[in-house]
Amino acid sequence: MQIRFFSKLTLFVTILSVPQFFSSTSVTSGLLCSRVVAAEVKTLGESGDTGETGVKGANGRNSDNLTVFADGTPMTLDLAGGNGDNGEAGAKGYDAVCEKPTEAVGQNLQGADGGSGGDGGDGGVGGNGGSLTVYATNKEYLKQIYVIAAGGEGGESGIAGDGGAGCDCDRPSWNEETCFGEPGSPDYSCTTQEFQCTDGYSGRKGREGRRGIKGKMGNLTLINMDKSLSPDFPEAAAPISELQGRGFTLSKNIWQSKNNASSLFAPGSIIADKYQELIARHEHSVLVVWDAPQPVEDFADQQITLSLKGENDANIVLPKDLWLETKASKRDKLTELHVFNAVRTEDVADLKIDGLFGQGTNLELDIFDEAEKSNLIATEFSLKYRVGEESEDKNFFGGRSTVYQTKYEGVIPPQAIAQSGNLFTLKLGQLPIPPEYLQPGLKVELEVAAKRSLGSNSQVKQLSTRTEIEGSSRS
Repeated sequence: MQIRFFSKLTLFVTILSVPQFFSSTSVTSGLLCSRVVAAEVKTLGESGDTGETGVKGANGRNSDNLTVFADGTPMTLDLAGGNGDNGEAGAKGYDAVCEKPTEAVGQNLQGADGGSGGDGGDGGVGGNGGSLTVYATNKEYLKQIYVIAAGGEGGESGIAGDGGAGCDCDRPSWNEETCFGEPGSPDYSCTTQEFQCTDGYSGRKGREGRRGIKGKMGNLTLINMDKSLSPDFPEAAAPISELQGRGFTLSKNIWQSKNNASSLFAPGSIIADKYQELIARHEHSVLVVWDAPQPVEDFADQQITLSLKGENDANIVLPKDLWLETKASKRDKLTELHVFNAVRTEDVADLKIDGLFGQGTNLELDIFDEAEKSNLIATEFSLKYRVGEESEDKNFFGGRSTVYQTKYEGVIPPQAIAQSGNLFTLKLGQLPIPPEYLQPGLKVELEVAAKRSLGSNSQVKQLSTRTEIEGSSRS
């Protein structure tokens, strides 16, 4: 095996690693000599370029998927994937460009190396076999079907390119005479020095390409029906207009994974072992029946969320910004959602305190529904009635602060509430409040909780005011 010249750093490390059997002077001289020799090596010629990599083989064609309705008629189905093409061979590395040295070189020579061979191209991937969907009311019908859904073979790998040739020396060694000074002068002298030439290496052989992988086999989907299978819709958000007009059918296909698909077909058939079979289809429809006095067009854009529940039922979630008074009735695979009233949530709590009137047993508080929906919504009231009294302690400004004491807290009974359309009159004078706390001139703080309800919906609106009993009557 030919040995190349070491680099300067390699020679330096090598000399330092040798046990110190030499004097420091000899080591220094040896090192200087080695460095001079290494530095005086000249490459003879120009190294060759690397050969081109072989082109990858084209991938095989994937087969189309196919759906058939089996009725016992013999069929032959070719769903095989195409084979991948072979990879091309890598090109041979380029030979070094050699040159002939002159007679007197004065240097050691190293022949230029040949270029590495090109890598072989990878084989193309085999195409996938096509998937097959079979509708059949009887599995025995599949025995009349011969199917080949094999994956295509991968292409062969391209072979590696050989390395290019390096430059050879025409003589392994030679002597050259070197003279110093002028001929005839006392200091004129000549020495003879030996030089060497090392052949260049042939280039490295390229890497062989990779064989293409085989394509996947096609899969079977078996459906025990004689008509096309509708897709899954296990949940949906549909506008009221759609549900009121034609309803919506929720559905979910139930599949089971099974093995040994090829045994279902004619002998010699090739298809992936594992297959999917439809074993059930769950369906349930929802229809909105609009029996409300409000026009359905006012709420048509509102969406109701539906989801399939079990094999034959539905979860129904009403819109958050809409109050509906409903009743659901179920028969067979249909749920009818009857709507009797509809109110937008933003209109539910649009209440305001409209004034405190009278005194004593005639003291009344008015509350008005500005959305004017009180003919639809049930309302209950609770009250905290507090009376202000001057504190004996002075406040920051030197005056006396007002301290409010609770004199009544509880639900206002229906007989103490008068309703006229959208106006509620709370008869505070009829509540068990001591008469001395119902007189004119008193400062009062009123906190009202109005509970509004429609069907299964409810919400509490908090209202409050601080005022003084003036004893004025209604105008």
